[in-house]
Amino acid sequence: MKLLLIEDNPTLAHWLAKMLEQEAFALDAVQDGDAADHLLRTNHYDVILLDLNLPKLSGKNVLRRLRQRGDATPVLILTASGSIDEKVELLGAGADDYLVKPFEVRELIARIKVAIRRQSPSKASEVVCGDLSFDIDTRQFTLKGAPLNVTPRERSVLETLILRLGKTVTKPALVDAIFTLADEPSEDAVEIYISRLRKKLDGSSAAIVTLRGLGYLLRKKEDDQ
Repeated sequence: MKLLLIEDNPTLAHWLAKMLEQEAFALDAVQDGDAADHLLRTNHYDVILLDLNLPKLSGKNVLRRLRQRGDATPVLILTASGSIDEKVELLGAGADDYLVKPFEVRELIARIKVAIRRQSPSKASEVVCGDLSFDIDTRQFTLKGAPLNVTPRERSVLETLILRLGKTVTKPALVDAIFTLADEPSEDAVEIYISRLRKKLDGSSAAIVTLRGLGYLLRKKEDDQ
């Protein structure tokens, strides 16, 4: 799962980034509204963590532009203000949640998982494809009831596929989901991770299907024609 952190306080941003990366989230971080707006026009994120008092372009305007483009990515507002009026205004502008600073990291992570769960195919904490299950809260995969051991990058690929269950995911979208701004993106690497995952799913009723020229699709094998 990939997050975008938009926070202009470098100390807080560094601390949050460290905590979120320890939770195995892929993370991009920017410190001003213009940079955030540019990234959001060209990249996909599972959740956006948005401060309000940003240089160049305010957090409110970042949110408004995002929603005006029809982008429904969940947005969690991080702010020092506990004003009810502001909360109502932001929720009306399309924010999904609101967290007042200072806050516990555990609460932030819990709210991130709630936002992701709302976007899942079943709207529940568990997504199932045949005998493959994914628990959004623990971010663990099980296959035939046993834990499925995957590397962090393999997990990112499989998370992206299962959270878009039944939908085709393009190779560029997988590149976007796996790699952060600090990485060197590679479509060849995606093919390697897909190959490894197919071996780990061998013998199960879940399969990663290649749709030539379109991308990849996770579905039950009995759905194949």
